[in-house]
Amino acid sequence: MTITHATGYAIKDPKDYLNFELTKYELEPLEDDRITVAVECCGVCGSDHHTISGGWGPFLTKFVVTGHEVIGKVVEVGSKVSEFKVGQRVGVGAQVGCCGKCKSCKGTNEQYCQQPVHGYNTLWYDNHEHQGGYSTHVRAQERFVFPIPDELASTDAASMLCGGLTVFSPLVRNGAGPGKKVGVVGLGGLGHYAVLFGSALGAEVTVFSRSDAKKEDALKMGAKRFIATTEGFHKDLQFEFDLIIVTASSSKLPLDELLSTLDVEKKLVFVGMPEDGLSNITSQTLSGNAAALASSHLGNKQEVKQMLQLAVDKQVKPWVNILQMKDAAKAIKAVEGNTVRYRSVLLQDINA
Repeated sequence: MTITHATGYAIKDPKDYLNFELTKYELEPLEDDRITVAVECCGVCGSDHHTISGGWGPFLTKFVVTGHEVIGKVVEVGSKVSEFKVGQRVGVGAQVGCCGKCKSCKGTNEQYCQQPVHGYNTLWYDNHEHQGGYSTHVRAQERFVFPIPDELASTDAASMLCGGLTVFSPLVRNGAGPGKKVGVVGLGGLGHYAVLFGSALGAEVTVFSRSDAKKEDALKMGAKRFIATTEGFHKDLQFEFDLIIVTASSSKLPLDELLSTLDVEKKLVFVGMPEDGLSNITSQTLSGNAAALASSHLGNKQEVKQMLQLAVDKQVKPWVNILQMKDAAKAIKAVEGNTVRYRSVLLQDINA
């Protein structure tokens, strides 16, 4: 018998975004290419806070059950699903569907679908709502469900599915590896993954941060250098880096100075998402070394599998705090207060 409903911790008003209410709701239909996953645990992402607080705009659904770093067991498969079987442990990240028709979907850039179905606060093409992983169940197209290697603990793999992938894709697409120098701006949840995966890929990683407060952590994660972005920090670093990944969500970063540290025709890639945008960049800085200001969004299925296997092969272990799902507000407050070291994961606790 098809599962028709899920129960999750819902936010019903962005003005009251720490008031998670246990709510039962109807799931989207189980179509031929979709899979139902019973949630074991779910990571907490900065996107969750941006969304439920209204920082990224109004709710698109009548309420929001957030969470897009899901690990769980397959409990139902659509009639055309071929990759997964009931009982298999899988992951679902920050996208659950794509149109299958646009140029990106017909290639291998499905994360750049022109009409994506996100992990929450989103609608399917038939206007059914999709809710996220602070819940008992989620549904996703087969293309956005990932096998989890046996060697990875669920609580380690969860936050890789957004936090990890968000930095892993630009790392590999921009050639991070032995002999390459990678700068990471900000050491939060995303930044810590950029250090872990950049180092695992063999690159020499340097962390940039506002102060020395996280220096010891950065070096333990595998960074070779830690640079506080005090006045003049960039002067001895001209043309130094092959890639810089900005993981901070601040609009007050010293971008001109950071851009000047890139080698010729290299990229500064933004994966942090400041709510108020960017304004402190001059085209003269870009022209001095032909630097490119870029961004990136998630990664494709091949990159997810590559990332998870690298985590197994190089024993990449994220720094995670594990809480019960009922403590979601506590986890969100830690994100808001920048006190997380460095990702939080919520364990299933709903009896429904």
